[in-house]
Amino acid sequence: MPYSHNIDLCLRPGLASGGTDRPTLDVILDDCVPVLEELCAASRDGSLPFLAMPEKSDDLEICRRHADDLLRGATDMVIIGTGGSSLGAQALGGLKVWGTSSLGHPASDGQAAPIVHFMDNLDPWSMAGLLATLDLKTTRFLVISKSGGTSETLIQTLAVLDALKASGLEWNAEHHILALTEPAGNGANPLRELCARHHVPVIDHEPGLGGRYSVLSNVGFLPALFMGLDPYAVRQGAADVVTAMLEAAHPRDSAPFVGAALHHSLNRSGRISTVVMMPYADRLRRFSNWFVQLWAESLGKGGRGSTPIASAGPVDQHSQLQLFLDGPDDKMFTLITLDVAGTGPRIDEGYRNDPGLGYLAGKSIGDLVDCQQRATAHTLADKGRPVRVISLSELNESAMGALLMHFMIETVVAGRLMGVDPFDQPAVEDGKHLAREYLAQM
Repeated sequence: MPYSHNIDLCLRPGLASGGTDRPTLDVILDDCVPVLEELCAASRDGSLPFLAMPEKSDDLEICRRHADDLLRGATDMVIIGTGGSSLGAQALGGLKVWGTSSLGHPASDGQAAPIVHFMDNLDPWSMAGLLATLDLKTTRFLVISKSGGTSETLIQTLAVLDALKASGLEWNAEHHILALTEPAGNGANPLRELCARHHVPVIDHEPGLGGRYSVLSNVGFLPALFMGLDPYAVRQGAADVVTAMLEAAHPRDSAPFVGAALHHSLNRSGRISTVVMMPYADRLRRFSNWFVQLWAESLGKGGRGSTPIASAGPVDQHSQLQLFLDGPDDKMFTLITLDVAGTGPRIDEGYRNDPGLGYLAGKSIGDLVDCQQRATAHTLADKGRPVRVISLSELNESAMGALLMHFMIETVVAGRLMGVDPFDQPAVEDGKHLAREYLAQM
């Protein structure tokens, strides 16, 4: 497995008020036996498409062909989509992050790869500014909407078509835009109809695959190819987690089941109402945003669920950690740590006798991060906060695929334990209908 999953800090003797205990966890895991059987059967028969994705390969060649066509001559690639149509791809794209905002792109055949822009939030100033700044002749657009009826995505696509028309490029829209939406025949699909009108090519979104569970499909992998990532390696990492589940003799042998049982034990007792995702890597900060949507939209139903928070180390040791340690004791923490000791720039030994800097002499940046991530985990536990640690020896496509699959399975199991459907989002639809009513009145 590309990661290890350790809950020992939640089970330490003397932490009864801050964690759970093994007997309680074992009872919940015994209750998970039918859920394990259900998910294993669904993996084998394909009834839960996200579990079947790691075994697919035919779709990747289609993705690669369309990516090659769209990338030809491109300087910029704009991904238009919201929620699950964007966050998974952004999580994968985090593997190319250097610092907190810049995306590193590999060269291809001596040519610089395009800059990738994610337009996942509808903001008039951002959209206008982007369209005014880009050279539309060398800009390509990927539009993603499962239903084809997402109003934010539709209005952004219409704005792109108008911008192409104003630049005299509307006649060539099929070389600038690619859409990804549900197959024809699945009901009304305004995006597919719009694309047909403008001769824009469309590829099919995997039927029955909800947006927040779609990262391992073409929804995540087309953008991944734009960013020079290896989708086969992502799927292999995800497959490792599914295989471990299929081979588990009991739910206690599957890390996602253990994580879900731990959360359920703490949540049902009223012990926690918030879950904090805190990776110690810039490259996982977008993964945290993906997790927040997955967890919130899947489990927040009927008065149940827990509120996810995206945090990051070490930076949030200087902001949120004060609240985490000394504020309301209502949180469960997931720290994702990397084997970073000895990595990064190393400080000159010449500072050894400096009273303010001597402790850093001869140490690498990775040495400090290594100490900080271990110190945060133990400080939280010493304060009685339930904290589990997911450890990675390295962060690559395989490890990312494993993390994505782990948390999709964990979320589904948590939903089953809570008695909620982790695949729908009924309350969200009310706001969508009301927004359309307001728009009709303008």
